[in-house]
Amino acid sequence: MKITTIGRGTIGGGLGRLWSGAGHQVTGLGRDGGDVSDADVVLVAVPGARISAALSAVTGLAGKTAIDATNVLPARHGGFDSYAHEVQSFTLAPVAKAFNMNFGRLLDVVREQRVRPSTLYVGDDGAREVTERLVRDAGFDPVRVGDLSRARDFEDAVWLLMGVQPVGGVFYRFATPGQL
Repeated sequence: MKITTIGRGTIGGGLGRLWSGAGHQVTGLGRDGGDVSDADVVLVAVPGARISAALSAVTGLAGKTAIDATNVLPARHGGFDSYAHEVQSFTLAPVAKAFNMNFGRLLDVVREQRVRPSTLYVGDDGAREVTERLVRDAGFDPVRVGDLSRARDFEDAVWLLMGVQPVGGVFYRFATPGQL
């Protein structure tokens, strides 16, 4: 799969390395933007307040399935229902919100865990298959918690993990009885 990450920091760069290791062709774009016309999927991993500025510097977004990994920290901005909806205003295509509830500093050790950690996500049905594949290829198990109409609730819930994290972050796991 051809993946373009918009953002090459802790999340964009970390996921890019994991996906490259899983056999995907990954291109990372930084502040100067670029063209995503040949990408199958786009990951948006920039500070939430920079979504529109970052995506305005990118061409070829129309019709691209996107995964939005942005966060509302330290505070929400803009007039969209959610940051995922802001991303969708550029792609006009299915969007999922994922990886915003994972700690980027831990991406390099995710595959070393005894049990695969979970990644919660919300998203359009049209983004479900690619999102679940890329969550698995990054070393996590996907847990869908709603459609894109729940994106704002999902974004606002990030405080929950920030409140329980020790220094360096945590992995989390959601499983049915008997799976642990």
